Amino acid sequence: MAHESSPENLVRAARAVGVTDERLLEAVRVTPRAEFVPAAHVASAYWDAPVPLPHDQVTTQPSLVAMMVSALGLTGGERVLEVGTGYGWQTALLARVAAYVVSVERWPDLVEEARRRLAGHGVENAVIVLGDGTLGVPARAPYDGIIVCAAFPEVPEPLVTQLRTGGRLVQPIGPGGRERVELYERRAHGLVHRATVTAAHFVRLYGAHGYDQR
Repeated sequence: MAHESSPENLVRAARAVGVTDERLLEAVRVTPRAEFVPAAHVASAYWDAPVPLPHDQVTTQPSLVAMMVSALGLTGGERVLEVGTGYGWQTALLARVAAYVVSVERWPDLVEEARRRLAGHGVENAVIVLGDGTLGVPARAPYDGIIVCAAFPEVPEPLVTQLRTGGRLVQPIGPGGRERVELYERRAHGLVHRATVTAAHFVRLYGAHGYDQR
């Protein structure tokens, strides 16, 4: 079966993995992924597949993005922290289903690309911060939801402290390349595991509370 060059292909892929949130599915439908991938990969933007980015990074598979965002249970009024911006497609989705998005990216050229692409798409309720994602962005905390787009065997402690009580956090837990995407909820005494979203393959999470950047 041929891949289709249409956002509807990504909507179907999201439904196929169990995503039922119609607000999120509509965000997938109206947020053109082709505007958030490198020029060399525009033709394959609506395949349900990862796309390479500079610095040996890679976008998350669209259906997996939908699963992870869906797990946050967003209703529209939340402040969300995203760790790992890439070119900003997931950021744009989050901006449609939450009130405000703070996204942290460690590569300056990716920060500039994401800012340019989000501005070109008219996204005004998201800010891209250059920095160490494992440190979060405490100045804009607390967050109702946190989504981490790289793998580490545990949740960085700064992210736990920046998540409000009752908030949700989604992160791939593992060594990088072989992990499980886990959903947690912040309670008064710390994080509580709520569910395993899916098995997946992610790049490693680097930073002060992740893997050594050297």
